[in-house]
Amino acid sequence: MRFLLEVTLDDDASDADRAAGLGRILRYWGGNLHRYALRDGTGEAVYDSAYTEVGQWRVSAS
Repeated sequence: MRFLLEVTLDDDASDADRAAGLGRILRYWGGNLHRYALRDGTGEAVYDSAYTEVGQWRVSAS
């Protein structure tokens, strides 16, 4: 099984802002993964702090 997290980071943002945004995403999804059945095909969109879709996560069998 593979857990895939893809996030597009803003090229115009500073390194610190990108790191902070990614940190928020990882904390949020890391804390909520227990709510999902982690099996092939499970996934959802990922949003930044402005509620803009910036990526997705998904579980794949291989």
